[in-house]
Amino acid sequence: MKIRKVRKSDLAQLIELENSGFTPEEAATKQAFITRIETIPDTFLVAEEMNQIIGYVNGPVISMPHITDDLFEQTIPNPDRGGYQSILGLVVAPNCQGKGIASQLLRALEDKAREKDRLTVTLTCRQFLIPFYEKNGYTNQGIAASEHGGMKWFNMDKPLNE
Repeated sequence: MKIRKVRKSDLAQLIELENSGFTPEEAATKQAFITRIETIPDTFLVAEEMNQIIGYVNGPVISMPHITDDLFEQTIPNPDRGGYQSILGLVVAPNCQGKGIASQLLRALEDKAREKDRLTVTLTCRQFLIPFYEKNGYTNQGIAASEHGGMKWFNMDKPLNE
């Protein structure tokens, strides 16, 4: 398996993965993926095995420590340095789960964020995923203001320079 930056040619596989990992209410649209691929390719990583995308992680660098719902609708270019690295999506193909791929994707994005002097990696997740993120060094910051997809979300973050 290798982890690399996203390519435009990955779009169809990414949408298929997104729909396997999120409910229709939560899933990013095709247009959202196109915008993220074009705008933040430096913070959109894919895990690939035998020319198949088996996972991905993506999100823009933001100026606030927690994700807001507007981030799911619009994407702006990442600043060169500083800020907070957000994660809007982390998905691994169902047949590849339990092999540490999601943790490897997190580490790869964290490494890129450190190189650019980002303060933290921040994300929101559903309650059942809190133990996974805690195992990867993230801290539960409580219930998020987000109402994305009509779900209850929790803020999780990980400082990068400790």
